[in-house]
Amino acid sequence: MTDAPEAPPTPAHLAPLVDVLGVDGAIAFLLEFGGAEVWLGAAPGARSRVARLVGEDRAAALAALPLPRRVPLGKPWIARVWRHRDGLPVAEIARRLHASDVTVRGWLKAAGPAAPAADPRQPRLL
Repeated sequence: MTDAPEAPPTPAHLAPLVDVLGVDGAIAFLLEFGGAEVWLGAAPGARSRVARLVGEDRAAALAALPLPRRVPLGKPWIARVWRHRDGLPVAEIARRLHASDVTVRGWLKAAGPAAPAADPRQPRLL
């Protein structure tokens, strides 16, 4: 049995979101709120859209972070996660992100090739 591939490295501007929400939670948050201003109250209630998506505890944790007022889109990173971790085809990623397949290929190419998985049979050098 092999472990699931890890997500590609998280860009610095998305790292606080991933730290609080995890990779899948951050992707859901970015897809829901990306590109728009969002207000994060210190004590979010059940009526908060953010709290309904991520839970009240995580919404409060997000409010404590120094996040920009406008949520970043994060589409290039999401495309890399879906391609390298989940193995989605480029066309499906393009449909989900409302981007062209040419744009998605550009994002993936700019990131460089995915690092090959470490073979546990290979001994460590030094």
